[in-house]
Amino acid sequence: MAVQTERIPARRRRPGDRLAVLGEREFLWFFIGYTTSLVGSSMAPVAVTFAVLDGSGSGGGGEGGGSGTDLGWVLAARILPVVLVLLAGGVIADRLGSRRVMLGSDVLRGLVQALFAGLLAAGHAPVWVMVALVAVWGIGEGLFMPAFGAIVPDLVRRKELVADANTLLGLSRSVSTVVGPAAAGLVTATNGPAAVLLVDAVTYGVGAFALARLRLPERVAADGGESLPGELRAGWSEFASRPWLWITTAQMGLFNLLVWAPFLVLGPLTAQRDLGGAPGWGLVMGVYGVGAVLGGLVMLGRVPARPLAVASVAALGWALPSGVLALGAPLPWVAAGALVAGVGSAVCGTLYSSTTQKWVPVELLGRVTSFGVLGSFALGPLGLAVAGPLGSRFGVDTLLMFGSVWQLAAGAVVLGIPAVRNRRWEEGSEN
Repeated sequence: MAVQTERIPARRRRPGDRLAVLGEREFLWFFIGYTTSLVGSSMAPVAVTFAVLDGSGSGGGGEGGGSGTDLGWVLAARILPVVLVLLAGGVIADRLGSRRVMLGSDVLRGLVQALFAGLLAAGHAPVWVMVALVAVWGIGEGLFMPAFGAIVPDLVRRKELVADANTLLGLSRSVSTVVGPAAAGLVTATNGPAAVLLVDAVTYGVGAFALARLRLPERVAADGGESLPGELRAGWSEFASRPWLWITTAQMGLFNLLVWAPFLVLGPLTAQRDLGGAPGWGLVMGVYGVGAVLGGLVMLGRVPARPLAVASVAALGWALPSGVLALGAPLPWVAAGALVAGVGSAVCGTLYSSTTQKWVPVELLGRVTSFGVLGSFALGPLGLAVAGPLGSRFGVDTLLMFGSVWQLAAGAVVLGIPAVRNRRWEEGSEN
């Protein structure tokens, strides 16, 4: 399918121009609301975890808290609905418009968190109730994600600023992963998990208010008379017709399965053994977040001529944290590896999102985004589930080193594929 899109020359703007996107009214409103809701969303998992483990909502005053199995059920109940509704969320976003879907998602999630907070405060939230509530929360997230990927091009009038918009939104995510959990720990310790979830509900309200104020261009929606399978086939056809898109999606899916999931599960075990336990691991993940912030700052105002080639090189940095852990390196080296990986994560996220938004037709962007997100993250839960048993069977260090070598090899292969390496920002092959 040919793409009718304005060709914007790749260039590096002056430092003073790199925040020009904040002068776009619609983007500024969205950025404020999204950033606020992100902080609340990054606080909530901490509260939910301790609500389960402390038995805060069981009416037992926190005595005889929940088990690891209980926590597993609650965490899975959030992830599974996201995967199940992603594709439908892409169709709905293309039919109704991204703003409407995101507004409805924020309202839904805000109400869920307010109800959750009330039940915890009253001591009437047994595990099965928590499972039900986080499942609805997950449905809201599954609807939000494809719509989010499709709305960004509509938020800026000057299309050369789309990459900067993605960079700033990525910066928001990075900052929230550092600020949110720390704030949640403080609030949970002093006021309990219910207070954190109430804060989260309020931040969703701020996000919904910002979305309600947006004035976006009218788009030709997908034909509502076509069946859901038909619309999904159209989205899949667009996704599959672009080798650079499905190749990088497959790479990201295998990365989450073979590299990142084992790192998240086995990394804390290694830290407990060699790096001083929770404080050491907290430092590593905090430095990763700092790296992501730095990477976002570096990308502001910069659009490389071959964005996917740059992204593929940056993705090689993800090999470092697993590799240095496997080699038994001391904490400063592990933190340095996490810093490089964090920078790479910001660069990859910005360039993948911006390239997709530039070259995929807007009327199909929600569905194409849903296929991309599904392909990238669907295998992640499997990786989390099997990392522990495989680490016990083959050795923690062996599994971490395998992930590191895999990332380097896969990155080299992807970088060698012309459809990825030669995908230009301003012109070139449409596929």
